[in-house]
Amino acid sequence: MIYNYFFNLTGSEIASAFICCILPLVYVLTYVLYAVYGERKVSAFMQDRIGPNRCGYRGLLQTVADLLKMLQKEDIVPRNADKPFWVMAPIIVFTGCFTAFACIPFSSAFVGSAFSLGILIVMAASSISAVGLLMAGWSSNNKYSLIGSLRSVAQIVSYEIPTFLVVLVMIIILGTLDLTVISEKQTAYFWNWMILGGPGLSWQKFVYIPFMVSSFIIIYISTLAEVNRTPFDIPEAEAELVAGYHTEYTGMKFGMFFLSEYGNMFAVSAIVSILFFGGYQSPFGYLGNSLNLPWLVPIEQLVWFSIKCIFFVFVQMWLRWTLPRLRVDQLMATCWKYLIPIAFVNLIIIGLITVL
Repeated sequence: MIYNYFFNLTGSEIASAFICCILPLVYVLTYVLYAVYGERKVSAFMQDRIGPNRCGYRGLLQTVADLLKMLQKEDIVPRNADKPFWVMAPIIVFTGCFTAFACIPFSSAFVGSAFSLGILIVMAASSISAVGLLMAGWSSNNKYSLIGSLRSVAQIVSYEIPTFLVVLVMIIILGTLDLTVISEKQTAYFWNWMILGGPGLSWQKFVYIPFMVSSFIIIYISTLAEVNRTPFDIPEAEAELVAGYHTEYTGMKFGMFFLSEYGNMFAVSAIVSILFFGGYQSPFGYLGNSLNLPWLVPIEQLVWFSIKCIFFVFVQMWLRWTLPRLRVDQLMATCWKYLIPIAFVNLIIIGLITVL
């Protein structure tokens, strides 16, 4: 059956599928290059430094130069590592990261795969990274790497619970798992966004607002923990674990972990934007509609979607250079004693309101 499907495709269908795969990859790679540059500039500003300023105009080519240098680094394999798993680990981590982009709607005209279960597929794909991280730590045959990977898996599994509870709240209200439909329901004005109670004007809209705000805070904190960002970066705590699960990695294998981290930052920011801030929808309507240029609307949507996601990525960077790292017990207490109970209460109350 699969054989017949692939060998009966026409040339245009193959080209279309290829473009749908390549465009997000190019987008992610370009974003990562300049997200790393942006983080270095943000940290420099917050520490009263200049940051990269030598390579290219104001250092804009510094990350490109670092990438070229990384490509030339020697690929060192630890003598006692379990080599097949050690090599596969960064590939699996990046695969999990990139798979999540398949269902993310960048605009009404560009959705990689319009699955009706889009939000669940994105959440499942992002969980694949936990397998790669555990594999990296165990196969490195290094105690620091193993401890880092165990911490990472415990953290990701724990913080997925409040994330899914918030997603359930959104499913109850919106009645769909399709990310494109969720974006379309929050029509092109900011007062229809879910953070302000959702589309339309009704008593439910205003009752929902406090629960939407608390749900947004819960999922944003949870996604910070899932992508191992400060104050939840204990899997790679330099003061304790050297570099955690990627201690033994060099060259582009290390680069793939780095790429996956920044890719996941964008992916979780995209989910938050779609669920609460209208996804690709403009907050003020579309210039293309005003000028009777329908082809301009998807371009505007892509721009608005990118702005929202990059803003939330910026907030993640801001928090990294502002907050101290939590201890392991504090990290788990935050999840199990605070986020999960609050998310459960939100779910129960929203369910009752919806039934009434």
